[in-house]
Amino acid sequence: MLSVRAAAAQVIAQILASKGSLSSLLPSVSAKIADNDRPLLQELCFGTCRYYPQLQAYTECLLDKPLRAKDGDVQALLLLGLYQLLHTRIPDHAAIGETVEVTRHIKKPWATNLVNGVLRSFQRDSSRINEFLTENRAFMSNHPAWMEAMISKCWPEQFEQLIAANNQHPPFSLRLNTNKISRDTYLQLLGDADITAKPTQFSPYGITLEQACDPRKLPHFTEGWLSVQDEAAQLSGDLLQLSTNLRVLDACSAPGGKTGHLLELEPSLRVTALDADERRLARVRENLSRLGVTADVVCGDGTKPDSWWDGELYDRILLDAPCSATGIIRRHPDIKVLRTPEELDKLGELQQQLLKNLWPLLKPGGILLYATCSIMPKENTRVIEAFLARNKDASCDQLDVDWGLEQVCGRQLLPQMDGHDGFYYARLRKRA
Repeated sequence: MLSVRAAAAQVIAQILASKGSLSSLLPSVSAKIADNDRPLLQELCFGTCRYYPQLQAYTECLLDKPLRAKDGDVQALLLLGLYQLLHTRIPDHAAIGETVEVTRHIKKPWATNLVNGVLRSFQRDSSRINEFLTENRAFMSNHPAWMEAMISKCWPEQFEQLIAANNQHPPFSLRLNTNKISRDTYLQLLGDADITAKPTQFSPYGITLEQACDPRKLPHFTEGWLSVQDEAAQLSGDLLQLSTNLRVLDACSAPGGKTGHLLELEPSLRVTALDADERRLARVRENLSRLGVTADVVCGDGTKPDSWWDGELYDRILLDAPCSATGIIRRHPDIKVLRTPEELDKLGELQQQLLKNLWPLLKPGGILLYATCSIMPKENTRVIEAFLARNKDASCDQLDVDWGLEQVCGRQLLPQMDGHDGFYYARLRKRA
C-alpha cells in the first residue's frame, strides 16, 4: 500500500515526463492507496498541476542547479511539498516531514536533505523570493510563458478575467432532461435536500451547484434525469436546430454527454456516436444506458470515413473537434504542464482534416456544428475561415444568441468566474 504522498509524487513525475495525464494516471494509482486517502491524493495532484508554473518558478529559485531528468520523482516531491505549504491547511511540519519521508520510499536517500533543505528555505525566504519573481509574467499569471503570451495577444481586453477564471476551481454544473422534470421543480428538490444551487445563465437545461458532490447522491441521477455537464457544452443541442427523425452524426462523441443531450431533446433522432478510442466508447455506452436512450456507437476515425460510414448522408453533424482544451484548464489543470505551442499547430491540421473528410457526409441543406473547448482563434475562427475559403458550398450562420463574443466566423465563449467554460461554436450550412 502506497502512502498518499508517494502516490501523488508518482502521478506528478509521470506527468512531468509527459507519460500520462491526471485522467489517465489517477485511477490506477488510486487503487494502490487507502480509500480514505483518495480525496487527498486528488487534491495534491490537481492542486500541484493547477499551480505548477508558480511552484516550478519557486524550485528554480531554491535549487542551486536543476535536477537531472531521471530525478523527476524528486522534482515532483519538491512541487508537492511547496503546494502543501502554500495552498493547504496541512501543518507545515507535517507537510515537510511526510514529503521528506517519501525520499526513502523511492529509494533516493540522497534526496532527503535536499527536499528538507529546499522546503525549509522556502519557509524562511518566501517573502524575498516572491518579491524577486514579481517581474516574471509566467509566475504572476500562473500560466506557462508561451500560453500567457498567447492569451495576452489574443484576448488583451479579457486577459485578467481569463487568467483568474483559469486559476480557480471549476463550477459544478448539471444538465437536466426537462422532459422528465422542470428546472424549477428540480431546484426545489435540491433545496429540500439542503443543496444550494442556481439556474445557469444561458442554458435553459442547466443548474450550477454551490459545492461539488458525488452526482450519484443527487435526486434521480441514477434514473437518468440529469447529467454532469458544463453550461457551455449544453448549448450545442439547440444550435443544431433539430427536428423529428433526422439522421445525426456525433463525431468525436466520447464520453457521450452531447450524444445523450441530442436524444433527450429529440428522441426520434437516428444518431451515430463516433469516436476513435474504443476504451472511451465504453463511457458513451454507460452514459446512454443510464439516460435510457440509444445510439449506434461506432469506433472509427473521423478523418477516414471509408472505414466506418455506411454511405447514407447525415442531416446534422456535430464535430466537437480535438483541441488544446485551453477553455477548460480549470477542469484539467495538467494542461499547464503537458500542452506545448507546437501541439496547437498539429491540432489545427487535424481539425482541418476532420472538416474536410466529414463535410461530404452531410446532406445538401444540412448543418455541421463545429465546436471546440479552446479559446485560441487558430483552432476556431481561423479554421472555419480556411474551410469556407476552400468550400464554396458552405456558409457560416450568424448566431442569434445572447452569449459569447461574435467572431469573423462563429462565437467564442470565454471561461467565466463561477460560470461557463471556454467554448467555441460555428454553425455551417451546406447549400442545397
